[in-house]
Amino acid sequence: MTRVYLDHNATTPLRPQARAAMIAAMDLVGNPSSVHAEGRAAKGLIEAARAEVAAAVGCKPAEVVFTSGATEAAAVLSRFGADADIAVAPTSHDALWAQRRSGPGPRIHAMGLANGETGVVTEPQPDDDRLLLVDLTQAVGRVPFSFAWSGAAMAVLSAHKLGGPKGVGALIIRDGRETPALLLGGGQEMGRRSGTENIIGIAGFAAAATAAQRELSAGDWVRVAQLRNILEETIEAESPDTILVGKGMDRLPNTSCFATPGWKGETQVMALDLAGFAISAGSACSSGKVRESRVLRAMGYDAEVASSAVRVSLGLQSTEAEIMAFVRAWSDRCHRIRARVA
Repeated sequence: MTRVYLDHNATTPLRPQARAAMIAAMDLVGNPSSVHAEGRAAKGLIEAARAEVAAAVGCKPAEVVFTSGATEAAAVLSRFGADADIAVAPTSHDALWAQRRSGPGPRIHAMGLANGETGVVTEPQPDDDRLLLVDLTQAVGRVPFSFAWSGAAMAVLSAHKLGGPKGVGALIIRDGRETPALLLGGGQEMGRRSGTENIIGIAGFAAAATAAQRELSAGDWVRVAQLRNILEETIEAESPDTILVGKGMDRLPNTSCFATPGWKGETQVMALDLAGFAISAGSACSSGKVRESRVLRAMGYDAEVASSAVRVSLGLQSTEAEIMAFVRAWSDRCHRIRARVA
């Protein structure tokens, strides 16, 4: 059975450009903190990669701090102290949501630019009274964004959403902004995140970021948005009571979240998995847990809808044939469920 992967918001398959860059980086033996030729070569790779990631995000290279991913990058919020006043948008990823607290200390607002479950895009609204941290994890390479013009003080992202490797990401800190260090130690990453850098991962991250930005500039996601629309129109025709979450709102071009009341999201995921299709119920961090979607509840949907939602997230290689095959499989199982209930 040929499987169809429709879970790109959980992770995008490794790009050939990233794979090639990582293989090349494996031959660099030096520690980037060493002053000899081998160390300088490793350091040069990191700085070249920093410039590539900066170009994709629309920031200065010196504003990029490499981390193990967006979750670690978001942990900068916890470094502001227990008395910080951190407001988090209710539809934000758990990595941000877990950081919310109220106190008399530094005032910060955290939000996601694009929601990974629904695809809904929310424009940053800077507030002079609060530092703004924006989660770019789902948005970079899929929708236009420039950190320089956003008004944000900080941003976070992960490589594996771009087709880079897992286990590497970045914290973006606006030039001149003082923030606590993520990790203390040898002072790497301009003193903001100590520890020997993941050279292989960083090389793959940079290659993926450059390729993703090139695709965005070329308009490659327009075709994906058309496929997403075909998917939703067909689902709606097959099951008129299915709710298309975020329809009519500004969304990522590849993301469709829909709920069929009475048919649990986890049950749908398992049934479609057996049929050869990889989709998810909620974000990848929570889809393994049987619970309703916090994001959908925050959007005003009731518990039944929130527990019946699934997410289909397409990639640039997704085809209309794959989409139609998925809809047929989904519709067939939907009709069987309803026949049993009837």
